[in-house]
Amino acid sequence: MFSHIQIGARDLPKMVAFYDAVLGCLGLERIESENDSGPPGEGWRLPGKHWPQVFVQLPFNGLPATWGNGMQVSFAADSPQTVRAAWEQAMAMGGTDEGPPGPRPQYCEGYFGAYCRDPEGNKLCFVYAPDMHE
Repeated sequence: MFSHIQIGARDLPKMVAFYDAVLGCLGLERIESENDSGPPGEGWRLPGKHWPQVFVQLPFNGLPATWGNGMQVSFAADSPQTVRAAWEQAMAMGGTDEGPPGPRPQYCEGYFGAYCRDPEGNKLCFVYAPDMHE
């Protein structure tokens, strides 16, 4: 399990709007911004939970954010319908298609996933698998 994911941003308002819409489909809510003496950014988590968290933030080192070749952030969904909704919202918010929603039995029985890139090129996956919710 992870504690938090941090995604760098060049255009923070655009990225926050994208993740507000997409993560909202997955049930995550925006965290009230805190001044942690780091660069500007926003975070999300599930209601009533402190962990895990997702952040979109300007890089700490002050250099422009870049996507990581070979990196992918995968978000668990509670149903195939939620996978589809998150992917469709990502497309509507300026994401690019990396694999539309559908079954992918080569990964495991019941696996249903979709792949995209956010507006700045970070690769995302939305996935439902029955054994994730046991």
